[in-house]
Amino acid sequence: MNDPHIPLQRLHPHAILPSYQTTHAAGLDLCACLESPVTLEPGGRALIPTGWAMALPDGLEGQVRPRSGLAAHHGITVLNAPGTIDSDYRGELKVLLINLGPLPWEITHGARIAQLVVAPILRIQWAEQESLPLTARAAGGFGHTGSH
Repeated sequence: MNDPHIPLQRLHPHAILPSYQTTHAAGLDLCACLESPVTLEPGGRALIPTGWAMALPDGLEGQVRPRSGLAAHHGITVLNAPGTIDSDYRGELKVLLINLGPLPWEITHGARIAQLVVAPILRIQWAEQESLPLTARAAGGFGHTGSH
């Protein structure tokens, strides 16, 4: 599969280019673009700029996801995970972070705060039916297949 070229616009001179940290990484790290540090108190949330805007081609979406290390070590996660960036959005990429940990956490310029996964999307058309095909699960809901 050919890697798509996605137009990217630097909105701040000190913005750090989103980048893959390893050869096989699925997500590009997004870095904070801040004039001064932001402290997230426990339970606090903040919309953190990255300093970039992009033009995703039709048929692709951007998914803003938490970084596992921040979540595991500090309780920092993306509040609306995954955040969706539509192909017609042209504003600055910002990340809505929340501190679910017990201690304040300081975000500084250049901190890797989230990851961006670019993925294909399908546009569907509904086909309303009187009934749906049967499956073994049927209407079993949350926890239906067991707690382990």
